[in-house]
Amino acid sequence: MAAILFAASALAADSGAGLHWTAPSNWKSQGERPMRLATYSVPEGGECGVYYFGQGQGGGVDANIDRWVGQFQQPEGKPKVEKRNIHGLKITTVDVSGSYTGMGGPRAPEGPPKAGYRLLGAVVEGPQGSLFFKFIGPAKTVAQNQPAFDKLLSSLGPQ
Repeated sequence: MAAILFAASALAADSGAGLHWTAPSNWKSQGERPMRLATYSVPEGGECGVYYFGQGQGGGVDANIDRWVGQFQQPEGKPKVEKRNIHGLKITTVDVSGSYTGMGGPRAPEGPPKAGYRLLGAVVEGPQGSLFFKFIGPAKTVAQNQPAFDKLLSSLGPQ
């Protein structure tokens, strides 16, 4: 029985850039997309993308946190930024809410702002470069899934 449970948990684990993690069971994998190792569809309109651009690529921690915060008009309150260490990995997280304008840029122009959105992000400084976890959706959806996002981050470890 234990072997079956171990095999099932191994099937749910995703990996890239020398790290592995376990996505919440109710988040549905959408596979890879350009610039993403993984994309998860979260019930009730959420999405979590896992980005990897290569070692030394993708910009610094602060630049990415600032860019994510900048994707919100009229942020509700001050963004919450924290630094953690999980299994020897340096992780910087951000929590920001407000009207989400999208990623912007030439490949993803801004659309009309989506009011009442929230973003939980994490920059994970891994052995082969940084991984970027960006969970976005309606504030209620993100709040309901925050423990699952935190559990995903806690599952991070070397591949």
